[in-house]
Amino acid sequence: MPAPAGAAATPPPVPAPPRPRAARHHPLLRLLPPALVLLLVAPVLVVAHQARPTPYGDRITVHARVDGDPSPSVRTTEDAVEAYDEATGRPHWSYTREGHRPLAVVPARGDTIALWDDGLVTDTARGGGAVRWHRGLPGAAPWLAVTRGSGVLRPLGARMLAVVTPRRVAAYRIADGDLRWVLPARQGCGFAPSRAVRRGTALLIAQPCPVGDAADSWTGEIIAVDALGRITPDRTPLGNERHTP
Repeated sequence: MPAPAGAAATPPPVPAPPRPRAARHHPLLRLLPPALVLLLVAPVLVVAHQARPTPYGDRITVHARVDGDPSPSVRTTEDAVEAYDEATGRPHWSYTREGHRPLAVVPARGDTIALWDDGLVTDTARGGGAVRWHRGLPGAAPWLAVTRGSGVLRPLGARMLAVVTPRRVAAYRIADGDLRWVLPARQGCGFAPSRAVRRGTALLIAQPCPVGDAADSWTGEIIAVDALGRITPDRTPLGNERHTP
């Protein structure tokens, strides 16, 4: 109805402006920024992975296939353990550890067992050069620098390895590096790794003691061990075979 005379007319309401519609992006455009980030980061991740040091500094270099010679001869060079063809001298593979050098190597059970200057003992498959296990000798580096590791590695048959140090003899199962038994030196005495000899299946190890030791005698300064431990008349040896369920 018309407004009364003299009354101010009420202006009609102003409609609100339309809300802007959200921009619609193609799914590919929404994925593009993460994809670009991934492309930029991926090379960095690859480089970081390649730069990461391998455990124990291990490095295996294969020179030739050994299909026809699964157990090649082994030797040490200035800084590597090598498996090689005895007829030609050509290396099959070489094993190095960054910053370390091998002191001694022995073949055992188709494996190559090496002693390194930092006291690490390693087992490498002779056929392919893969490192199978590592075992450390605590505090060994100082006396290894003097003795050069002479006589430390002593196979006990085909399945066991004795590692002879001045303080103890430790036996490891070659198949998996499992520690089977430990024989400590008598108090005040010490084993002499270089003065050990094989006698049948036994290993006779010198254990010199100070002059005047109450128990000193030539029999007390020689210890006999085999794959089962110290040889005594009444021993109860551990089973050293590897059992698979």
